[in-house]
Amino acid sequence: MIKDGKILLGKADDLEVFMRPEMMNRHGLIAGASGTGKTVTLKVIAESLSELGVPTFIADVKGDLSGMIVPGDQAGVQERLDSMGESFEVRKFPVHFFDVYREKGHPVRAVVEEMDPVLLSRILSLTEAQRGVLNIIFKAAEEMDLDIIDLKDLQAMTSYVGEHSKDYTVKYGNVSKQSVGAIQRKLLELESQEGDLLFGMPAVSIDDFLAVEGGMGVMNIMECQKLFLHPMLYATFLLWLLDKLYREMPEVGDLDKPKIVFFFDEAHLLFDDAPKELMDRIEQMVKLIRSKGVGIFFCTQSPTDIPDAVLAQLSNRIQHALRAYTPKEIKAVEKAAESFRVNPDLDTSETITSMKTGQALVSVLDEEGAPTMVQKTKIMPPQSSMNIADDDSIRRCIETDSIYGKYEKDIDPESAYEKMDDIYAEEAELEAQEEEARKQAKLEEQKAKEEAKAAAKKAEENDWAARLSKKAKRRAENELVNFGVRSAKKFLKNLLK
Repeated sequence: MIKDGKILLGKADDLEVFMRPEMMNRHGLIAGASGTGKTVTLKVIAESLSELGVPTFIADVKGDLSGMIVPGDQAGVQERLDSMGESFEVRKFPVHFFDVYREKGHPVRAVVEEMDPVLLSRILSLTEAQRGVLNIIFKAAEEMDLDIIDLKDLQAMTSYVGEHSKDYTVKYGNVSKQSVGAIQRKLLELESQEGDLLFGMPAVSIDDFLAVEGGMGVMNIMECQKLFLHPMLYATFLLWLLDKLYREMPEVGDLDKPKIVFFFDEAHLLFDDAPKELMDRIEQMVKLIRSKGVGIFFCTQSPTDIPDAVLAQLSNRIQHALRAYTPKEIKAVEKAAESFRVNPDLDTSETITSMKTGQALVSVLDEEGAPTMVQKTKIMPPQSSMNIADDDSIRRCIETDSIYGKYEKDIDPESAYEKMDDIYAEEAELEAQEEEARKQAKLEEQKAKEEAKAAAKKAEENDWAARLSKKAKRRAENELVNFGVRSAKKFLKNLLK
């Protein structure tokens, strides 16, 4: 609910607790145990942003946010409004539904080569060595001027690099058959989870998330009930969207209201088992994305689910009740209490464990950008329905919104998979030509050897003939000498008689 240009989040007794639109890009945290009212708080903030003309992106894990397209039950919220001394008329809000699995929303796709290999490696749960091979696969495609658009393109390129592993090992480093095989198995596993629907064209455009209709910011609700069954895919896809937003949106500095606010439910999944390289990138995005007019709200059970470096960037904090039965839970309560600016009239640690559903400890930024003292706040009710919208209403909403038809039809351009047959055919033809050249060279080599052998034989024969002639000459000369000697001896002998 908007009041005096600010978001009325609720009341702490008679004190109105506001969130200032110009401070929404300083990010926020909505935390609390299951059933304590986090979803209501998210709805109240998102509805208020919509009234301000600020679009939102909301990951709907439980499937209970579709009621945004249906007005709430006035009688159902009137008692709470009366108890808070406030009033409004229930209403519905403009919504664009998205669904990776294309069942309850517009298809939402990513182009594989536009997804950072670190993120893709996380989806596939690759080891460091396998991630290195994946980088080589992308490099090979770039050198061959091949586009990797969808999963079958990546599978085709992986097979190609595996078959030419020796060549790529010499050029880039070790490309083991084991790593290539592991990547192929992971891709097959992703395909079996219908993860192939996540990749392709047309890829989702960030501009469509920034829509404003009738002066109201559109709520982009991504159906995640089915996607959430694959937590790593869910978390990494949301990180990809955040990374895409970070890379594509221009710097705008501080605005009087954000350009868009993202709500990430089950936020702990974004950080679970994330490699250091990815954690560093998340921290950098959270720190710098606010200068692009983007606010991020992480929704989770406990603040301890969020790394300290990220938690330090979340200036607007809404903490619903936490349960504390184990030493670990008690420690989490203490940490949550310590994260607020102290209110001398409030025992924060005690309050966190005793609040009722719909109550929360709230500390937000004031007009100077400083955190306000924590207040135990009764949260406003939402204006839209808390019930799940029926399938027909959702379908009508999808088929009548401003982007219907843009993403519904797959586009499959000529990319790595389609070109691979020609590449193999060219290589086979080249190999055949090289084989023919090798055969010809071998024949010529054999012919040369035979000619050389014949020449050597002829030379040898000529050599023997010369030697025989020489020997015959020497014999003739010897015979002549011997004849002369014999004749001389005979002459002398006759002379001396």
